[in-house]
Amino acid sequence: MTLPAELPIPPFTRPVRGSAVLPGSKSITNRALILAALSDRTVTLRGALFSRDTRIMIAALRALGFAVVFDETALTITIEGRGGEIPHREARLHIGNAGTAARFLTAFVCLRPDGVYHFDGDEAMRRRPIGALLDALAMQGAQADARSFPFTLRTAGLPGGAVELDASESSQMLSALLMVAPHARTPLHVRLTSEAGSKPFVAMTEAMVKQFSPAPAVYEIEGDASAASYFLALPLVTGGELALPNYRGTLQGDFRFREVLEEVGLRTTSDAEAAFVGSAQRGARHRGVTRNFREFSDTFLTLAAISPLLDGPTRISGIAHSRKQETDRVAGMARELRKLGQHVIEFEDSLEIHPRPLVPDVTIETYHDHRFAMSFGILGCHDLRGDGRPWLTIGDPACCAKTFPEFFDLLARLHAGSH
Repeated sequence: MTLPAELPIPPFTRPVRGSAVLPGSKSITNRALILAALSDRTVTLRGALFSRDTRIMIAALRALGFAVVFDETALTITIEGRGGEIPHREARLHIGNAGTAARFLTAFVCLRPDGVYHFDGDEAMRRRPIGALLDALAMQGAQADARSFPFTLRTAGLPGGAVELDASESSQMLSALLMVAPHARTPLHVRLTSEAGSKPFVAMTEAMVKQFSPAPAVYEIEGDASAASYFLALPLVTGGELALPNYRGTLQGDFRFREVLEEVGLRTTSDAEAAFVGSAQRGARHRGVTRNFREFSDTFLTLAAISPLLDGPTRISGIAHSRKQETDRVAGMARELRKLGQHVIEFEDSLEIHPRPLVPDVTIETYHDHRFAMSFGILGCHDLRGDGRPWLTIGDPACCAKTFPEFFDLLARLHAGSH
């Protein structure tokens, strides 16, 4: 459906029921696109995500001279690998606000010994960190005319040897180097000068590099564990039972969010037909929790958004690095929860949320950040007034196109199927 500028969320008057098929993982899809382009054969990705971020990556690969064919209906993308060669010597790459595309492509083009690549992005991307990666690539001979977007990068190939990297602001910078390292002329050794921002995403990259060596002809994309967080939380908000048929895999650290919601009160089962089922009793009281989200921070907004419905305070830590993502997610979440009447204590690395009666007729500012739209979209499913009338409105719901274009369509279908 075409989304309006502001979308009132219709509450569920009955417990949710049905199933939700998750989109493919954005993190895996964009890594797989790079690794397929680096391979020495043609690779087909199955179960791929089609969203703004992945379209940006596909467009960039085509701009660099790669043959990429896709079928959205079949959820497949086929890439002709060039074995580490970058076909076009010069290209303009607009990467929107896609962090994976920004970091991965910056290292990727450095495989070309004589390239000139002009990078730019949305206004938000111009505030996101890239300088530490450019510093590391400078040790390989690359020259950038700025340490933030926009910049022009002149490449010299990857001779290999030792480089230093500060990956504290984004683990994507380390992942970018790990993917191109096998194609350096001599072994490339990365020495971290600080702890990487999110270790599970680094582990994902390492595992996928191994999966693509030797290159597969077909690669299956896991369902998105970050996107699953919203539908795991939905039964806690509405009561009922929801199946997630493709909620399974081994690569994504965000699968750990399930443990958090189980502590809150979600009941979970798995069976052969529906890989995962989450359920909760309508009207039951669920408890606030204290958890460190350092290793799966994309999901902290989901817990924070439903915290007004929980008994007792919710304490979320390990999220300082999320201040430098699509927006300052810590400050933004505190601001929106306060609009809803909640008592929020904000620290640099954490939030403490004390439930108070929800204030109705609020429009949530989403800051062009898909995770704000989806997290508060789930809270809006709570029947605050007890009569099914919307009480919460999502501003700019179309920002979900970044990773989950069909989110509000799927939520509407679940709403219709639960009445």
